[in-house]
Amino acid sequence: MRHAAFPPRRGGVKATTWWGRAWLRSAEDAAYDDADVAAGWRLARAGAVGAIDIEAGRLLAAVRTGAGGRARSVGAPVVDPDELVACSVLVPVLDPADREALVEVIAATSGRIASLLAGDLPAGLAEHAEEAGVSLLPDQLDCTCTCGAWVQPCAHALAVLAQVAWLLDADPFVLLGLRGLPRDHLLAEVADVAGRSGTSGVGKASDEAEIDLDVAGEAAERAAALLDDLA
Repeated sequence: MRHAAFPPRRGGVKATTWWGRAWLRSAEDAAYDDADVAAGWRLARAGAVGAIDIEAGRLLAAVRTGAGGRARSVGAPVVDPDELVACSVLVPVLDPADREALVEVIAATSGRIASLLAGDLPAGLAEHAEEAGVSLLPDQLDCTCTCGAWVQPCAHALAVLAQVAWLLDADPFVLLGLRGLPRDHLLAEVADVAGRSGTSGVGKASDEAEIDLDVAGEAAERAAALLDDLA
């Protein structure tokens, strides 16, 4: 799925949800030094990142190299400030066993699908997933960039990762889709598990299906408002 580019914005790079903040911490921890992080955050705030393509296990975006001032990472050659570089980030997708375990965790408690549709990723869900051996957040970020830096993630990749945190804030399904469990598949699999087990994990599937449109509408309004506030 392609997500539109963010316009320039004031202030620091920050996330408003626990999962968005955890994503940013992972990006910072993966960086070679603080200078790369600072340069990447400047690029993110400057609106230097183009549309971000997100699919299971992969992020891809173009970044304008000089939009945020100095943005050279360790080992990167000097480039034209207006040059575009391509950044790719690979993350591990859930294997079939982990995917099944996560679906069962979500289906086990009524209201979790409604929470996700409303833009919330309950901490309790994440804790129960961890107890089942499933981590919602990836444990590694494999970054590449055409800028030529020999240390990754470079400033350009960090800019992309920063803006992905903003997308995760607005919609936790972006994170689940990146991990290999897109929204439509998740809803279908949770309904199937609930139907087979007789649990109310999806609010008695048929009843929740009737409210899904209302909840999804509220979620869309919430996401739009959140992105407006961040802009």
